[in-house]
Amino acid sequence: MGQIVRSLMVATGLCAVLLLPTALTAADMGKMPAADGQALLDYIIKTDPYGKWDLMPGTTKMRPGKEPHGALQNVYVNKLALKAINDKAGTLPDGAIIVKENYMPDKKLAAVTVMYKKKGYNPGAGDYMWLKYGPDLKIMVQGKAEPCIQCHTQAKANDYVVLAPLKK
Repeated sequence: MGQIVRSLMVATGLCAVLLLPTALTAADMGKMPAADGQALLDYIIKTDPYGKWDLMPGTTKMRPGKEPHGALQNVYVNKLALKAINDKAGTLPDGAIIVKENYMPDKKLAAVTVMYKKKGYNPGAGDYMWLKYGPDLKIMVQGKAEPCIQCHTQAKANDYVVLAPLKK
């Protein structure tokens, strides 16, 4: 604490409260990114790094995958998605994020794909924003991506989520 602040505290009799980092994420505080590829990428890389999230329930690291998501996959979910999946909520809530690392058979990262639930973004397709970026962090696809929507429509009754049941 700086000398000026310490002097002011002594002179005025004020107490100081130190604000220490907590386990709260931006998601806990309602500061989710806009439905924009770069904002979402920044959020899952810098603000709330997805590599620290839980794996999608029922999956393992380097699980076998299928196209278009690569031969091997790691699938992560943020706290909001994890709670909805574990509670069998029926749908994911606004702000839920699923991140899938897509690997080649030689375990080389090929791309990362993201589903982001943003209320009002695309009501005709579950309100999901889709994002795909390469290992170089360059955005390859973003927004209302028709190939993503078409494939995930097979799971429309499960809120477009293919890997985890959202209902009992």
